[in-house]
Amino acid sequence: MFARSVLLARLLPVETFGVYTLAGSVIGLTVMFPKFGMGGAFIHRARETEDEAQAAAVHFTLKLIFTALWVMLLIGGALLFTDGETRLALVVLALTTGGLELSQTPRLILMRRVVHRRLALIQFLNAVLTTVVAVGLARQGATIWALLATDLVTFLLNTVALYVWRPVWRPRLAWVPPVMRYYLRFGSRNLVAVLLSRALDRVDDLWTGVFLGKTALGFYSRAYTFATYPRGVLATPVNQVAMGTYAELTGDRRHLSQAFFRVNAFLIRSGFLFAGLLWLVAPEFIRLLLGEKWLPMLPAFRLMLIFTLFDPIKVTVSTLFVAVGKPEQVVWARVIQLVVLVSGLFLLGLSWGITGVALAVDLMLVTGIALLFWMARAYVDFSVRRLLVVPGGALAVGMLLGYGAGNLPAVIASDWTSGLVKGIAFSILYGLILLALERRQLLEMMTGMRRALARAKEDDA
Repeated sequence: MFARSVLLARLLPVETFGVYTLAGSVIGLTVMFPKFGMGGAFIHRARETEDEAQAAAVHFTLKLIFTALWVMLLIGGALLFTDGETRLALVVLALTTGGLELSQTPRLILMRRVVHRRLALIQFLNAVLTTVVAVGLARQGATIWALLATDLVTFLLNTVALYVWRPVWRPRLAWVPPVMRYYLRFGSRNLVAVLLSRALDRVDDLWTGVFLGKTALGFYSRAYTFATYPRGVLATPVNQVAMGTYAELTGDRRHLSQAFFRVNAFLIRSGFLFAGLLWLVAPEFIRLLLGEKWLPMLPAFRLMLIFTLFDPIKVTVSTLFVAVGKPEQVVWARVIQLVVLVSGLFLLGLSWGITGVALAVDLMLVTGIALLFWMARAYVDFSVRRLLVVPGGALAVGMLLGYGAGNLPAVIASDWTSGLVKGIAFSILYGLILLALERRQLLEMMTGMRRALARAKEDDA
């Protein structure tokens, strides 16, 4: 995925990414309505879903109705209010996303049965095929279709892999009012929280496209994409096991507090490492991998690295409230975050462009982290100072040394040498400071994380 993003950034115009991201933001914000939280209701073990065949048929029936209405409304809106490539992107994304939504039922069946091998194979094939098709089209001169092709390939692959090749489930309709009421009741309880979460992820893109234009959104979307890649390396697998660990330790405050601290300490230390490294080598990264045309995104890219620092922490703290049965507290935090984000977009974005947008997103995220940490004290005991002071100091010292080393006369002549020297100097100093001040804590943290990941693999097997 990273290689595809780099290659497409070099091959496609900036505004093409703006058009695609704007259309994708509209899709991302509205697709929660056909989803309606019914996936969680199907996986959840309840009396209404004991008969898997009937539950699957009812789920598919509701999905078909909701998705058809959503696709028709979205295409109608696109034809009435947009034109050109934006209209094309909205129509194609509405159709492909709608088709993908109709393959949710067999995916949920596999998840319910804890059979993930086919889903993993689909994910791998999708990454390979979308890269080959998108890059191939871009090299042939295609622009917006090079990006839209990734969604078309994803839709076709999921349809064939789930419905055609050794089908997981054969579609059928069923109208069972008690089961339907269960799906709608279950989904409605989570809809507000999911909508708020999606709004926090997408409103900045939508606002940038509407108020600053497609070219600005093209720069901003790539800054966000590349700045947030590191969280998938360590944060995603850690957060996948965090909720199960928290749920297992609910009621045992001491051990829950230990797990909470270790998970967040690990995410903070790894996040500070990635963010500091990328901040230092950002100019070289952009010039060498993406090309000179992307340099205007440098300030926004660096500011978005604050997102890299704290977004994984926001996720794991949110899972704590779900695990202890208090998900409504996350809703209130997201409402406040949304107010901060929208206010920041108008106050900062209109004056400073995508740099202001990045500042607004950072302000929103830091506000959310502070609120969640404050509310988390009701369930766990932890020290914010122990979480942040040592890695924060290591980050500051490492960045100062790395910046100085990268600007020595002997290395500034080449982007390769300056980037390499800055990266090595920062990484070594950051690691040495952590080892000198937190060696015992690091060992305990790594041991705990290895055990948690091992338990998750055993459960998945």
